[in-house]
Parts: sequence; C-alpha cells; structure tokens
Amino acid sequence: MQVAVLSDIHSNKVALDAVLDDLAGDSGVKPDAMVCAGDVVGYNPWPAECVAAVREREIPTVMGNHDRAVASDTTFRFNSMAAAGVEHAREALDDDALGWLAGLPDSRTVLDGRLKLVHGHPDDPDRYTYPEEFSASMLGDEDVLVTGHTHVQGHRLFDEGVVMNPGSVGQPRDSDPRAAYALVDLEDLTVDERRVEYDVDSVVEAVQEAGLPERIGSRLYEGR
Repeated sequence: MQVAVLSDIHSNKVALDAVLDDLAGDSGVKPDAMVCAGDVVGYNPWPAECVAAVREREIPTVMGNHDRAVASDTTFRFNSMAAAGVEHAREALDDDALGWLAGLPDSRTVLDGRLKLVHGHPDDPDRYTYPEEFSASMLGDEDVLVTGHTHVQGHRLFDEGVVMNPGSVGQPRDSDPRAAYALVDLEDLTVDERRVEYDVDSVVEAVQEAGLPERIGSRLYEGR
C-alpha cells in the first residue's frame, strides 16, 4: 500500500495544487491513501482553499500549532509573520472551517494501526523534532510514525519501523524551495521523498496583495 504523506501546507494553495497534480499526473504516483501531519493553515493567503481541499478528499489530519492558534483565536508567542497568518486565516475561514480545525486531534492512528500521525513529537505536539533526532523510542505499535512541524524532509528506518517527516508542502525550510511530500510503502516500509516545482512568483504576489508581511513570500525562494 502506497500512502502519500503531506504536512505543513500553510495556506499555500499553489504548492498544494502542484503536489496534488503530481499525485494525479503521469508520474506513475497513484497512492492508495493520503494523510496530513498538520498545519493546513497559517502564513500564506489561501487558508479556506487549503482546508477545503483537505476536507473534500477526507484526508486524515492532525492539529498543528498554527491550526490550533487559528481555531482558538490566539497567536501564542508567534513572531509577526506567523501572527499575521493566523489573523488572516481567522478572517478568511467560516465557522464550519474553524470548527473543523478545532476538532482535529493531536495524534491519530490510521490504516489498521500501521501509521501514526503527530505534528511535532509523540510526547509533545509542539516539540520540534528534526530527522537527525529521530529514534526508535518514538515508535509505539505502529510501523510508521509521521511527524511535521520542522518543515525539514527526512526519515530513518529502525528495526521497529520508520520515523519520517515528509517536509513542508507550503513553506519548506531545508534550503530546497520546491514543495515537499513523501510516499511510504506500508508493505516494504520504504520512503520516497519527493519535491515538486511550483509557481513561487504567484504566491509572492498574492502575499503582497493580501497585505501579509513581505518576508512570508520572499523566504519561499530560499526554502527557509
């Protein structure tokens, strides 16, 4: 079984569309299921469109810290860029979409218990856990643990299973500006880390038109 793993879409509809097109295109990638490790919203201009895309496809999703901030109408200790994205999403989302965000769990296990989703770390949804920090102790009964939050793509294979981060669809921070996602094969526990080109210029323009901080867009060119 091939599972497409997404995370940290961050209201970047252009990047999300590129990933979905890759999954539906002629690349030979035809996943049996899709999952998302959180932060559907935040930063970029299209929170409503990204929430709708995930909901329409019934993609199992967990709550990211930006999802929580938008749902609870608080910016916690976010920097100015993150806070602006939260405020923009609050204004753009209707009550139904906000209710969906508020109902997302911190973790969930899917596909007959074989794959577990968290946003940061199994012990703390807001803990940044980079690929070099992945350990077998993070795994429970699942074969695959999916994390997000760091926006850094990577995975490690242990005797107990796989710990992975698919990277960020909408705001990569591993110095590669292309949209990131991954495919995991639940039969042989292999991970295919994938990157997709998308029109960053159009996102930068939309950020400016939405009155969001300019750096939200310009950093996309750097993948940081």
